[in-house]
Amino acid sequence: MSLEFKKVRSTLVVRVSGEMDMLIADKMRAEIDKRIDDRNIKNLVLNLEKVTFMDSSGLGVVIGRYKRITAKQGRMFIVGARPQVEKILFFSGVNRLVPLYKSEQEVINI
Repeated sequence: MSLEFKKVRSTLVVRVSGEMDMLIADKMRAEIDKRIDDRNIKNLVLNLEKVTFMDSSGLGVVIGRYKRITAKQGRMFIVGARPQVEKILFFSGVNRLVPLYKSEQEVINI
């Protein structure tokens, strides 16, 4: 798993690559939270384009970041999820909390 971070105005874009599972959940949570807290971040975009696998620990990271960003009156978006990851997001109900989009460009302009 690797994370790439980009700040666009008050939005943090996190590009995730690899597997989102219990082996990386704590590291991922800490890295994202550090950037949310250290910078003037109001919104969060998780780009899951290169995520090949997600388990319940990965879902926990997503839901936890949703709670954290909405507590700051911000918004969260997921972009680029592959069909197998998108299916997990739908079955778990995460898509009812966090809107799913095809590309970063769609949400950066919101």
